[in-house]
Amino acid sequence: MTTTTSWDDLVTCALLGTERRAPGADVMAAAGGKDASEALLDAAALHTVRRRAGLLPAPAVPAAARPEPAPHDPRPPVPEAARRRLAQLLADRSGPSQGGGRRGAAPDLTELLPQWLAAANERGYRAPASLLPALLDTARARTDLRPQALAFAGPRGLWLARLNPEWRFARRGASAGAALPAPEDADAVRRLWDEGLFAERVALLGAVRAHDPQAALTLLSSTWATERAEDRLMFLDSLRTGLSDGDEAFLEQALTDRSRNVRATAAELLSALPWSALAGRMADRAASCISLDRTGPAAVISVEAPHECDAGMQRDGVVPHPPAGRGERSWWLGQLVEAAPLRVWPARLGGRTPDEIIALPVADEWRDELHAAWCRAAVRQRDAAWSRALLGPPATPPASLAERSQLLSTLTADERAAWVADFIAAHGLSEAFQLLGVCAVPWAEPLGRAVVDALDIARDAGSYPWSFSGVMGLAERCLHPDEATRLEVLTAIPDEPEGASPGAGGYWSEAFQRLVATLRFRATMHAELAS
Repeated sequence: MTTTTSWDDLVTCALLGTERRAPGADVMAAAGGKDASEALLDAAALHTVRRRAGLLPAPAVPAAARPEPAPHDPRPPVPEAARRRLAQLLADRSGPSQGGGRRGAAPDLTELLPQWLAAANERGYRAPASLLPALLDTARARTDLRPQALAFAGPRGLWLARLNPEWRFARRGASAGAALPAPEDADAVRRLWDEGLFAERVALLGAVRAHDPQAALTLLSSTWATERAEDRLMFLDSLRTGLSDGDEAFLEQALTDRSRNVRATAAELLSALPWSALAGRMADRAASCISLDRTGPAAVISVEAPHECDAGMQRDGVVPHPPAGRGERSWWLGQLVEAAPLRVWPARLGGRTPDEIIALPVADEWRDELHAAWCRAAVRQRDAAWSRALLGPPATPPASLAERSQLLSTLTADERAAWVADFIAAHGLSEAFQLLGVCAVPWAEPLGRAVVDALDIARDAGSYPWSFSGVMGLAERCLHPDEATRLEVLTAIPDEPEGASPGAGGYWSEAFQRLVATLRFRATMHAELAS
């Protein structure tokens, strides 16, 4: 059988389908009466053999054109059992669903890979060289894995990524993939700052800042005027880590930047410094809008929102134009209160504590606007006392769960866990998913117990477990592995109560079997990394 139709023509025919594009006459003639689809496959098989048999070896690459050797990675290798576990996690391509809402009883390995990488990075291991290609392929497909995967891949991973265009994301976004010079090596630091990739420069700035904050600002200032606007924004955003009063002068200069986004970020960072000049200016503006009215039988917070957004306010980061559906004056007021240091309010409002201030009535229906701005200020300034006051007791009806989750992030891990556990006991799981996401992993014992008890109650109610699949997925990743033994009793198929959904007990049993299996898998995984 011989044909003159090219390989590209065969591919085009296959993509379009033989009904829309018939193979060439030579293909059909050589097929001996077969239909078009069989003729196409025969011709493709022939071309495949011909292409492989006729492949010529590439010419030898001159020594000067060969890539430089991979850099040394001084980190210790992962234990052998952990290496095999990583290979298993990287090779898993199974989807979690079995159809009809069912996920089966086996652990979802794709959801455990982030934990494995985080634990390996915490212990300072280097990636096995043989698994670097699979690791980079996985990071290319999953953007959520990239920071941890690139940190684990280290300098060898970045070296390898330079040799494959499909891994170019690593060169753009690796913050830990490059071998950085010692912060005190001024010449090497300067050379990488002037010549390095953007990701390398961001990582370098962070390393120098951790060693000598003033040296980092000097380095950044030396090229600030020539940087692209998007790069200036990223460099400025990196100052959030270790933000201090020493950054104020640089940030004040950035308030006059030609980029609106850079100006807004500089203003936000300055407002997070309670004693900065910008925070003082915002405090004066906000205090002029809010006072205590004692003319009635009880004290009331009085609000007089700004009547204009002047040039000084705009320079300090107040956005003059509100989003659609929002009034201008309330929009300006919210920004002023959000940026004002919270320390101003006890003195302004009669020496009251945050709890007492939050309990005060607010005139003219300004309460929601004022409290929302205080919530944003408490999160920005990481003020736990105000966050507790604004959160209120867990048993109170849930208001904005997004606000509550942000406020919780300012509290200690144990306090967060205890508050969310009490919230679940009062309101159940349906309202708690967003709050669970801000709790430290593994969940502290009271929180883990509250989640399991709520799942047990949902199971006894006789409904299907699918409406709780999000919480169940979180539990698989976040429950302490020691909970597996206590959960074993829930893997049995319960007696179905009257009115229960048909077969719900079996589905719940399967879900708890998967939860127990996942917790034990995680325990083994961490033990292997610790060996």
